[in-house]
Amino acid sequence: MSTAQLRDVVARVLPPAVFDDKAEFIRAVRRGVPGSVIKDAIAALGNTREAREMFVTLLETTSGNLHRYYKRAALSRTESEEVLDALRLIHFANEVFGDPALAADWLNSPIPALAGETPLALCDTFQGRQLVREALRKIEYGEFS
Repeated sequence: MSTAQLRDVVARVLPPAVFDDKAEFIRAVRRGVPGSVIKDAIAALGNTREAREMFVTLLETTSGNLHRYYKRAALSRTESEEVLDALRLIHFANEVFGDPALAADWLNSPIPALAGETPLALCDTFQGRQLVREALRKIEYGEFS
């Protein structure tokens, strides 16, 4: 998913500044993210198993019940924060690689620096997203250790 596609998915229901402005991110979390963002994000991520599983784990639900979240007017604060933070991380990966296809390949590939996990698989926890952000920052600044 390109940065523009990701922004478009979010912009349908949230201010696009949610990716860059911490205050706007907090306001969006407090209001609650509409469940339709999840469905749109999964579609924009190529409707992959990994994308669905990331949201299943983030929302602590099952694959069979994920569709029920799509119809919610607003997710809880915790759910909203988890979903937005994961989308913000995907946005960051697109910016670092400058090419959505490269970012998608990296997000779905086992990375030795991440103990062989795929970055997308680590997006289901806060600490996992932090590890992925650190790896992206190293790539961004040319530290490939």
